[in-house]
Amino acid sequence: MLEQELNRYWKTVVDTIQDGLMVVDKEGTIVSVNKALEKITGYSRKELVGKQCSILRCDVCEIAREKTGAGWCVLFRTGSFNTRKCTIIRKEGTTVHVMKNASLLHDSKGHVMGAVETVTDVTEMVEKETQIEAFRRALRSDDGFQGILGVSAKMQSVFELVSNAALSDAPVLILGESGTGKDLVASAIHTIGQRRRKPLVKVSCAALTESLLESELFGHVKGAYTGAYRNRQGRFQAAEGGSVFLDEIGDLPLSTQVKLLRVLEESVVERVGDNASIHVDVRVISATNKNLKERVTQGAFRDDLYYRINVIPIFLPPLRERPEDIPLLAEFFFRRIRLKSGSNAKGISNEVMNIFMDYSWPGNVRELRSAFEYAIVCCGDSLIRLRHLPPRFHQRTTLEGSSNKASISLEEMQKKELINALELAGGNRSEAARILGVSRVTVWNRMNRFGIDIKAKIHV
Repeated sequence: MLEQELNRYWKTVVDTIQDGLMVVDKEGTIVSVNKALEKITGYSRKELVGKQCSILRCDVCEIAREKTGAGWCVLFRTGSFNTRKCTIIRKEGTTVHVMKNASLLHDSKGHVMGAVETVTDVTEMVEKETQIEAFRRALRSDDGFQGILGVSAKMQSVFELVSNAALSDAPVLILGESGTGKDLVASAIHTIGQRRRKPLVKVSCAALTESLLESELFGHVKGAYTGAYRNRQGRFQAAEGGSVFLDEIGDLPLSTQVKLLRVLEESVVERVGDNASIHVDVRVISATNKNLKERVTQGAFRDDLYYRINVIPIFLPPLRERPEDIPLLAEFFFRRIRLKSGSNAKGISNEVMNIFMDYSWPGNVRELRSAFEYAIVCCGDSLIRLRHLPPRFHQRTTLEGSSNKASISLEEMQKKELINALELAGGNRSEAARILGVSRVTVWNRMNRFGIDIKAKIHV
């Protein structure tokens, strides 16, 4: 293709590229722009050509603009700048994050004629980075402990007990309803304990049949039963030097309970189909959502095993007994699930938060997380509202009387307590948190939910 033909089609080429392109003269007057720049800035070609390039209000140019000298901009002194991150303001006033490159233009004699600038819209990328950083801040929150979130007094007691239990090597029994986070507590005990450099092996005692469970726990030898074609190492051996987490231990068959008791008392296992004892060095952490004392009385659980695994009991309170943790958990799940799904939702409505505070949460933290997974899928608005929640939350709105009164009473009580604390603290949120016995994040969440203005010291 001849040079003349290239020149003829050059405008088509320029208007085809996705990056914005702008040519200015030595005084910074815009001489030419392409279609991509029109799209990025919101200005038409007619609105830009003949205007100063300062019309775009680039934050970098505001800093770079020369106060004295022959050149309008430092670009005329440096000759170029490459891949500079900055912001410009669109015609309607919104901010656009861009990557900018610029270079001087010279005539055939080497004299400066002007400059050319390319602009790449990276707003979406910057927003994703902001979301990721917000998520990282949530993970680093002072209100968390080894991935477990909670600011309530009950959860602070749990965190202290977990820290103390990690210093010991005694068996731990984690008690709590389904969905309270017993597996997270087990992981925390192992992670901050002396065995953290060795494996944490998890076994669900309710997921396997009796014969398969014994094989999983203790291993088997070749020919021990049909299908046992080779020797197999059990979970206790696999966890050598580390910890074994026996989830749902209340469902352990009585025959397996006898063998587990021997592991705890003698630190040995026998593989299925073998009578040779194998020494193991493991810490046993158990968990259950059942009442083991009741199962002992019923004859479904051995009393000697119960007392052997219950050396350090840790009880996880249900979510309904620690409502002050609900806003923190709600914000955490909302941010994490929104980030994962790429949803455009910006927040949680006060209506939804009030419903969450009054709900009984039979599924505990796991149910709260699943509620957000459902809501994020259904939400097409900027805020998660009642209509985006699972049907069970809609049903509660039809209830009249005592439940509504209890909810209003709780809201009013929390508002008054927070306002009084802020007034006593002179508007200092950290001091107000100390007075209330909660965290700064809880104070911040409640201020947002109740619309409390520190300066005015009133709720709106």
